[in-house]
Parts: sequence; structure tokens; C-alpha cells
Amino acid sequence: MTYQYAGKTYLVTGGAGFIGSHLARTLLEHGADVIVVDEFNDFYDPAIKEANLAPFAHNPHFRLYRQDIREFIGLRDIFEHHGRALKTGGIIHLAARAGVRPSLKEPRLYLDTNVTGTLNLAELAREFEVKKFVFASSSSVYGDSPGRVPFAEDQDISKPISPYASTKAMGESLLYTYSHLYNLQVVALRFFTVYGAGQRPDLAIHKFTKLIDQGLPIPVFGDGSTRRDYTYIDDIIQGVMAAIAYEQTPYEIFNLGESQTTELSTLIHLIEENLGKRAKIDRQPMQPGDVSVTYADISKARKLLGYNPQTKIRDGLPKFVEWYRNWKQMRTMMPV
Repeated sequence: MTYQYAGKTYLVTGGAGFIGSHLARTLLEHGADVIVVDEFNDFYDPAIKEANLAPFAHNPHFRLYRQDIREFIGLRDIFEHHGRALKTGGIIHLAARAGVRPSLKEPRLYLDTNVTGTLNLAELAREFEVKKFVFASSSSVYGDSPGRVPFAEDQDISKPISPYASTKAMGESLLYTYSHLYNLQVVALRFFTVYGAGQRPDLAIHKFTKLIDQGLPIPVFGDGSTRRDYTYIDDIIQGVMAAIAYEQTPYEIFNLGESQTTELSTLIHLIEENLGKRAKIDRQPMQPGDVSVTYADISKARKLLGYNPQTKIRDGLPKFVEWYRNWKQMRTMMPV
């Protein structure tokens, strides 16, 4: 039987962000009611998040709460209003303090947001008997394991090498406990370097595109040989939607990636080709917390979720550059 999203209500934390806003739009297109919780912090320009939600801000099936997930009382008020409806759908928890390098500077903030925030939502799911919980984890939990690639879900993740990675591993562990004790049906998704329209400006593809376009140097950490499994946003959303529909087991972890790696130097050449401009390289040493490779084994997601990524980096990158140019033009017309 085909899973029906229509008529169900979903709480999407971090729903004004890159992945969250794409997911909110897709759920609305499938006839669901969507409640977005986002604090609109200044990790990057909040105007980007406002623009992400603008297309459906007046949709009667959409509701926005400007709420910090660390604040339990404020979150509980939302569940008081919508807890009964959320029993029909569930929670898709995407909100987090993101980024490996920033987490080295503010580990307490990352722990508080990513772990305490997740605990708050798990507690409210238990109290209001919301049974479905999809959690955005990260490929960072695998640490620097170049000897065993591609990364599979059954690998040891007990040695993360950044505070950010640690918080994501802790989130997975915490939710396993809630699944075991309180019958919470959890799907944890380990995302691999997501890109596409609306990508956060601090991430490599967006950051490099902007700097190359402006004729400014791009910081390249190491010799350019690091490799990442770049995953196009449409493929990620297909995987998340499948995870929402998945009900076979009480707790599962899935990798969501393209299962293809691209060397950093190759990525830069592809951006140059699509912009029609040459990059100025600022060589810098490898940074603490960075890993040499990410590479997803997606065989489990293919089998159990029907996950089927379609967009290779050579096809997805031109789409991102087109979005970037349109966004740049739109920003020039916005009032200062």
C-alpha cells in the first residue's frame, strides 16, 4: 500500500533552513500540514531563511513558529496546540548547530543545541504520544576512516573527531534509548554533503562559487585531494520522504548520499567551468576536525527505503550555479 502524506501533520524543526524548506515544500505538495519550528539564528544571513519560506508563507496548511529548540517551555506550548494532530504524522528533526569547524570554537553551544534540543523533542514526543521521529544525523559521525570506505551503517562510530560529530552520534544514541523505552519509531539519516538551490553560504560549493564569481581567493585546506560524497538536494528529499513513510522497524539508521566521491580539486574545476571564471587558490593546512574522505554505502537505504539518487555532481552543479546567479540578482534588487 502506498504511504499517504495527505491529511497528516508534520513538525519540521529547522524548517526555514536549506534542507528543511525543501522538505516543507515537498510535504505541502503532497497534501500534508506542516509546522515549522526555527529560531532564525545568525549563523548565516536570516534573510536567506525568510526567502526560503516566502513561497508558502500564506498557505493555510503551513504554520511557522520562531522558536529555539533549547527552550523546553516554548516547545511544549507548540505541542499543546498541535500534539494531537502530530500523532497522525510525526517529527522531522533537522534543526542543529551545523558545521565541523565552528563546533571547535563553540562546543558548549553545539552540545546544548544538538543534544539538549533533541532531548527536548524526544521528551515531548513521549509525553504527547507522537510515534514517528526522523532525525537528521551526519556522515561526520564516521570520523576519519579512509581505510574502510564506503561507510556503512554498522561501522563503529565511537571515535568522532569534532564536537559537531559527537553531538550527532549522541543524538542517535539518545533516540535509540527513547525508541527502546517509549515505543518511539525512529529513523536516523546520515546526510552526506548536501548541495543545491538554497544551500547554506558557509558550505564549500556555495562559498567557492561566490568567491570565484567575485574574483576573490578561495581557501583550500590541504592539497586538494580530499574527497566528498556530494548529494543533490532532490535526492536527499526523496530519501527523507521515504524515511517518513518507513514503518517496518522501531529504530533504523540510513546513509543518504550519492555513493560517488569527488576530489576537491575536481569540484573547483567544475565550478570554474560553470561560472566561466578561474579560481584564485589560497592554500592552507588541513584543519582539525576535517576528514580526508566521505563516501556512502547506500545499499541499505536502497533496499529498505527504495532510495534511488539520480543527480551526479556534473549534472547538479550547473543547477546550483543557475540558482546562485538568480539569487544574486534578486539580492541586488532587495532594499538595504
